[in-house]
Amino acid sequence: MITDLRSDTFTKPSPAMLEAMFKAPVGDDVFGEDPSVNELESLTANLFGMENALFCPSGTMTNQIAIKCHTQPGDEVMCDKMSHVFIYEGGGIAFNSSCQVKPLEGDRGRITADQVAESINNTEDPHKAKSSLVSLENTTNRGGGSCYNFNDIQLIKEVCLTNNLRLHLDGARIWNALVRKNENPKEYGQIFDSISVCLSKGLGAPVGSLLLGKKDFIHKARRVRKVFGGGMRQAGYMAAAGIYALKYNIQRLQQDHSQAEKIADALAKKDFIGKIMPVETNILIFEVHEPFTPKEFCNKLHQHKILCLPISATQVRMVTHLDVTEEMINNLIRIIESM
Repeated sequence: MITDLRSDTFTKPSPAMLEAMFKAPVGDDVFGEDPSVNELESLTANLFGMENALFCPSGTMTNQIAIKCHTQPGDEVMCDKMSHVFIYEGGGIAFNSSCQVKPLEGDRGRITADQVAESINNTEDPHKAKSSLVSLENTTNRGGGSCYNFNDIQLIKEVCLTNNLRLHLDGARIWNALVRKNENPKEYGQIFDSISVCLSKGLGAPVGSLLLGKKDFIHKARRVRKVFGGGMRQAGYMAAAGIYALKYNIQRLQQDHSQAEKIADALAKKDFIGKIMPVETNILIFEVHEPFTPKEFCNKLHQHKILCLPISATQVRMVTHLDVTEEMINNLIRIIESM
């Protein structure tokens, strides 16, 4: 059996999730008549204490719709230089919204209120783009699954309010942060103008993300989704998987976090392993030294049917998830110990 640690996007629906999908009542979501989609949107919005939600095929789409709705062409978006919206969404901010990005040098993908305040352009200077949006990512992908302290988010919000900036959350793995920090999602709903949440990573659904916000914002977002080609018809089969995921797969994320810590402990004992980013959730990013390159290290594990990802000339990434069993982790650790 293959142990796939390349990403938590490789999860497959469980038999119980498939059964829920099979039984889902459906309609035409573009007409607003799919009962399963409507239930998922209402459930997710209520979790965060927000007014409304919009079901979309992907987190890239929910992020890009949010940026489009919050900005005008020629505006500037501030985010960490490793943010998914900046480096992994195909230049979508430029392509879809005709905006430029001001990437900030954060700490493992996390920026501060002071950095935001210092980076806001003077609105009276016609030479400068208008600063209009701040985008945060929690947890951070390239930051090794690091989590924001909520107090730091509150300070960023204060800067946004003072300077008439909107605040968006790329919460692709917000569920991991909520479990790790034991936080209430409704606190996030009070802070952010929009939130993108993903169902197809740690929660194990096959596809789908939701964009959350006020009713008028989601009304605008629904139109942008149509323009982006994201209108779906009998999407309730996918929405049913999301409903199941939200009901049964959130609290179990702690198992993924614990497994990641166990792998990190084993790696730390090997002299060919360099710096390991602090393990907070389910993502491990670590340096590999001689006698291996990152690619050679991954190839070595591949011989034992274990898949992981070289992400730079010096680093490897592993991501734990619900399809990775304790037996698989123990086998990986034995192999690491033998190397």
